[in-house]
Amino acid sequence: MAISTMPPEGSNPNVSETLLEFPDNRVLIDLCGEYDRNLAQIEQKLAVQILRRGNVLAVFGEAGSRERAAEVLQDLYEKLESGRSVDAGEIDGTIRLAGPDAATLEGDQIEMFSAGLVEVKTRKKTVMPRTAAQKAYVQSLFKNELAFGIGPAGTGKTYLAVAVGVNLFIGGHVDKIILSRPAVEAGERLGFLPGDMKDKVDPYMQPLYDALNDFLPDKQVAKLIEDKKIEIAPLAFMRGRTLSNAFVVLDEAQNATTMQMKMFLTRLGEGSRMVITGDRTQVDLPRGVSSGLRDAERLLGNIKDISFNYFTAKDVVRHPLVAKIIEAYEADAPRS
Repeated sequence: MAISTMPPEGSNPNVSETLLEFPDNRVLIDLCGEYDRNLAQIEQKLAVQILRRGNVLAVFGEAGSRERAAEVLQDLYEKLESGRSVDAGEIDGTIRLAGPDAATLEGDQIEMFSAGLVEVKTRKKTVMPRTAAQKAYVQSLFKNELAFGIGPAGTGKTYLAVAVGVNLFIGGHVDKIILSRPAVEAGERLGFLPGDMKDKVDPYMQPLYDALNDFLPDKQVAKLIEDKKIEIAPLAFMRGRTLSNAFVVLDEAQNATTMQMKMFLTRLGEGSRMVITGDRTQVDLPRGVSSGLRDAERLLGNIKDISFNYFTAKDVVRHPLVAKIIEAYEADAPRS
């Protein structure tokens, strides 16, 4: 792939033209997207203009934006060359990871993932982090036996943790996956639920089922649950157990009490990995009851082998409005 940069004669020196030559025209067509919609997304996000001339893309704009756009186009082209598909979410993630975004991380985190792509392969799909914080988080899940993911909804904390768990399970690194949540109602009374114990707790666990079904065939999920290779249970069910050779996720950990959190953390057994995810702004515990997640941050933050990864509204990978909603609530928090 050839790249050249030249300023149009008599133009603003900060606004130049970068030419990207792509050898495979069929891949280039996929890169541009139907009616050039992929190019339009990059133009809108990075404030550049992209024109196609045969197998060459000309990128116009200020130097920083132009360089980021060129990096994004090259990365997407390489993904398409390797047989991967590119959709709007993939483009958004590639834009976030290009240029200055990675520089917001600590030096050791930058070194951790600067070597190349971070991929999490599962039975149904290959998952790739879409922000620098997500990338560092995934690295820490593979590296550390105990990891925390803390931040607002929609940042992929639980989704990526379950993906890593499935990856380690199908690779034979752990014998089972255990997913848990506190069974705390989110500001409303659900009343008496009919059915057996599974029927009563499943509504609280549904987000964990949804994540699993994204990574494993439905029949395989059902079989693994039947064989106790995958367990999905309320936090209260963890008491008295030692969780060995397992990948364990505690979701919505902000709703665990201090004693529950201590109980859960001390379940960690030989050959296991444990991930705790939560959002400090969405505590549903009764007034006056301390969140175990906050206490864990305070008490465990200086322990070397425990990692804490933090997300912000910039890491939201749901609908763009979700990030704006989170930012609005965060801005209002000091006045509440």
